[in-house]
Amino acid sequence: MAISIITKEDLQQFKAELLEAIEALLKRNTTEQKLWLRTSEVKKLLSISSGTLQNLRINGTLSYSKIGGTLYYNYKDIEKLMKGFKD
Repeated sequence: MAISIITKEDLQQFKAELLEAIEALLKRNTTEQKLWLRTSEVKKLLSISSGTLQNLRINGTLSYSKIGGTLYYNYKDIEKLMKGFKD
């Protein structure tokens, strides 16, 4: 059985590689977010009712696009709305 000695530099290299891998995973997860969400997805994401979502549409707080009878919401608009709630 061969014995390997791990140095401090080996551990630092491992740490750097591990951090790079974690950052890559986080970037991939955020880029995989859908750009357009349906009504049910928006209601679940914001934890709101259909009526509240309708009010957000009517008063212009949340823009949407209607394609073939289905409403779609831009995820970036939803992010802006959520940031507005926090402020």
